[in-house]
Amino acid sequence: MFNSPELFIAYRYIKARKKGFFAFLTTLIAIGGTTLGVCALVITLAVMTGFQKDIRTKILGIQPHIFITKIDGSPFNDYKEIMQQAGNVDYVKSTAPFIYGQTVIKKQGYASGTGAIIKGIDFAAEDSMIKLSDKILKGNFLHNNTISSDGIILGNELAKTINVVPGDNVIVMLPSQMTSVPKMKKLTVEAIFHSGMYEYDMSLSYVDIKSADSMFSFDGGVSGVAVVTSDIDKADFFAKDLQTKLRYPYKTKSWIDMNKNLFSALKLEKIMMFIILALIILVASFNIVSNILLLSVEKAKEIGILSAMGFSKLSISKIFFYQGLIVGTIGTFLGLILGIFISYGLKNFEIFKLPQGVYYVDRLPVIIMPHDILYVCLCAFIITVLSGLYPAYQVSKLEPLEAIRVG
Repeated sequence: MFNSPELFIAYRYIKARKKGFFAFLTTLIAIGGTTLGVCALVITLAVMTGFQKDIRTKILGIQPHIFITKIDGSPFNDYKEIMQQAGNVDYVKSTAPFIYGQTVIKKQGYASGTGAIIKGIDFAAEDSMIKLSDKILKGNFLHNNTISSDGIILGNELAKTINVVPGDNVIVMLPSQMTSVPKMKKLTVEAIFHSGMYEYDMSLSYVDIKSADSMFSFDGGVSGVAVVTSDIDKADFFAKDLQTKLRYPYKTKSWIDMNKNLFSALKLEKIMMFIILALIILVASFNIVSNILLLSVEKAKEIGILSAMGFSKLSISKIFFYQGLIVGTIGTFLGLILGIFISYGLKNFEIFKLPQGVYYVDRLPVIIMPHDILYVCLCAFIITVLSGLYPAYQVSKLEPLEAIRVG
């Protein structure tokens, strides 16, 4: 089983602790500390990765991969040519025009309202891009995948705020360029959608693109063109490539650019949590150091005998280094098993309910990534190796005769 005599002796030293209960207890504490540190690290990384993946999925469920707009943000009428140009590129799967506008929406008969964004879309084209029909909670849109010219689809949080349901009328107040008095238009709520992202559900609404054109006086123009690509992870590269093809006065922006601050914050948070929780393993490594030093005192006589038998100082150092490695490996293995087990439990049983307005999600998302497990193992291994170097060095300085006399 053991090709190395040093490794065999190290294993026997750990296993055969017939005397010295305190030394045995420190071994258990060292293993337990490493186990808890690795377990906490696995669970934290799984939850942080789950947050990133869940938020990305929900963002891409409501946003296209690339936006094409004019540099000054003004409407443009040649959008069909832009769509044709973009559609001729290999990595572009589909395109659709849209109109964006800021409004205030209130229930008919009520004085107060709330700010919202109206997005005018071609429902057939948009549904093929982001599957809007899959996000409809209730309303006629479920049956015919379109709405009338006087219809509107609201986010479920927005609908709750202004207290409306499908069939109710709402008043949309639009800014007027000619006077200080806003224009008003009555629309009928034809459906309620739920994206899973609180900000979208609270502020976004959909109308037919022709209705939006009339409301915002775009005269046949659009705010931009939405693009869906063949690879979401390469959207940044594709956006830059499209930019060079379309040129001035158009600009492109990927979903990665649109949400850069959010994902940068999540990535930084994940890194910081990794560093902080790695300190738990580092603290546990001090238990490994004390355990090996205690064992070296306990086995002083055996160290002297091994030296007399011809074991070099390096070989004796390896024995105690291997002991630290074995303790660390056992703790790491148990921590991985426990961490993965708890992570799967959190994933399959909704133990924690989260407020969507704070965390973007209503449950605790958990995704275990192989590379995260690899990072944890690598971190624990490095700390374990370093924790075994100092006591091994101290043992190597013992003289054989002195060790026998002390033992």
